[in-house]
Amino acid sequence: MKIDPVKNAPVPALSGEDLVAGVPELAKVAKVRVESLFNLPSPHLTAEHWMAIRKSVLKALSDDEVSGVIISHGTDTLEETAYFLDLTVRSDKPIILVGAQRNASDRDFDGPRNLVNASRICVSETALGKGAMIVLNGQINAAREATKTHTSDVESFKSGDFGFLGVVDHDRVVFTRSPMRRQHVPVTGDALPRVDIVPLYSGADAALFRAAIAAGAKGVVIQAFGWGNINVPLYEAMQEAIAKGIVVVISTRVPNGRVLPIYGFKGGGKTLKEAGAVFADNLSPHKARILLMLALQTTSNAGEIQQLFDR
Repeated sequence: MKIDPVKNAPVPALSGEDLVAGVPELAKVAKVRVESLFNLPSPHLTAEHWMAIRKSVLKALSDDEVSGVIISHGTDTLEETAYFLDLTVRSDKPIILVGAQRNASDRDFDGPRNLVNASRICVSETALGKGAMIVLNGQINAAREATKTHTSDVESFKSGDFGFLGVVDHDRVVFTRSPMRRQHVPVTGDALPRVDIVPLYSGADAALFRAAIAAGAKGVVIQAFGWGNINVPLYEAMQEAIAKGIVVVISTRVPNGRVLPIYGFKGGGKTLKEAGAVFADNLSPHKARILLMLALQTTSNAGEIQQLFDR
């Protein structure tokens, strides 16, 4: 992004070639080959864009001369693209997603440092086998766990209770742990099934949930309360949907912790599990949506899908 003088606001401006040309330090780390797929703000990206990015990543990683892939991406939906790639690309080579919290017109633009750090990780043997990672501000996050936690701080991406995988120091890349809950879910076609997310709040009815079903959703992720609890109107609508073969996944609006079938009141987690809902473990609603989209390619069996979320 750069400030457009007419709109007086940041808009997509720099190509991949522009980014690399503006960071001469990259040449001291690795030979960088650029492929520009899109020049879009990340809120505009869809599952179709994920599929195109995945295809490009697979092609690049199949080259023996390529040690890793860097994806420059807007931070708004960065964690979704990262998790999709972590699930669908099987390779020991690192996939590093970077962004910038400050646009290229800002005096303290953080993009160049993030690109250099990403390239340093790509050529580090310690990065092998760790899948897709998000790297900003010298901090390395696992794709499954990373989330944007601040609208503007350069130290925005964090991994909740689990912490960073490591850091990019001045002298070397330092990993302190590995992501233990990675899995591979194949892509079987050109398009993914529709899955919607329904948020829950005090006094909510089931209108949004029913609208998602009417729009053709094959699955719905409910952003529930706490441990995984919903109100009576949504509970009743959920039962109807499950009876029609719609897969319902329960996540939570709470940033950290797992959802569990604990409470026994109507709409409590135990009653949702008994009704046939799938529990998302500690995945956020938007990451639970991605895993459900991939699962629905091959099955609508709640038990089989629950096994994917439990891994």
